[in-house]
Amino acid sequence: MAVNLVDPERDIHIRTVSHKSTKLEKRTPLVATAVSLLLAIIKLTVGIMSGSVALLASAVDSIMDMFVSVFNFLAIRLADRSPDDKFPFGYGKVEALAATFEGLIVMGSGLFIIYESVQKYIHKESITHIPLSVVVMLISIIVVGTLVAFLSYVAKKTNNMVIKADLLHYKTDLFSNGAVLLSLAIIYFTDWYWVDIIFGAGIGIYIIKEAYELVSEGVRVLLDVSLPKEEVDKIIQIVTSNPEVHGFHFLKTRYAGKFKFVELHVVLTPDITLLQAHRIADAIEEEIKQIDPNSKWHIMIHLDPYDDSEMHEE
Repeated sequence: MAVNLVDPERDIHIRTVSHKSTKLEKRTPLVATAVSLLLAIIKLTVGIMSGSVALLASAVDSIMDMFVSVFNFLAIRLADRSPDDKFPFGYGKVEALAATFEGLIVMGSGLFIIYESVQKYIHKESITHIPLSVVVMLISIIVVGTLVAFLSYVAKKTNNMVIKADLLHYKTDLFSNGAVLLSLAIIYFTDWYWVDIIFGAGIGIYIIKEAYELVSEGVRVLLDVSLPKEEVDKIIQIVTSNPEVHGFHFLKTRYAGKFKFVELHVVLTPDITLLQAHRIADAIEEEIKQIDPNSKWHIMIHLDPYDDSEMHEE
């Protein structure tokens, strides 16, 4: 939906693009929150009863998941706010901010898990109620696996960065739950209690690694990282293959959430009419949008009658 914003003092019209999240996008974090709350209660109860650091670590992770999913719900609602004169490009970067915040929280939970593993080793604490713990982890794997399948569907359908972050997060949970289940099984059959400590620390290290990648992606978006090289190459090919275009310069790209931004100068001939130039720009824009039809493109093409790149170096 196009929105025309007017500066009352200078009478400047700013054309922006707005895109509302679907009901599916808005409800997905609520589903994840409910699942995390249920798992956290079950794991925490049985973890305290059994004394398993791996199970308690998984419970802490589920608690963090719950709060993160609530934050993601609020982030998606904020990102839905329409562009205005203060934020003419909208609030799409809220998704990257939420993903960065989520990654930092997950990283903190990973450090806590490693700390608890070390404490467990120092104090030589044992584990009880292993059969009950195994049942709990089996239920957790089934529930989280179903949630991961649901999040994968939503992420693919909406391309929402917040939901992609949640998906990565819960995939990590699925892996950690499997590791906890394996450690409990080994202890049950061998009485090797030190396995719980190793698996707990291993889960913590893995979580930190995944969180780092999440934070890194969020920070890159906040710093206006360019589109992937393959997409930039396709844009260049589209521009240079147009027979009316005699060159281009100052190509800039970035993305934020569902939106992809492209700016460039295109060189035409000085005797071309405004109508012809406008049609050429429209044709280029439409081709660029077909690179990724699922994204919302904001394309700004400056039309030059000659190559002025040396006169206006950026």
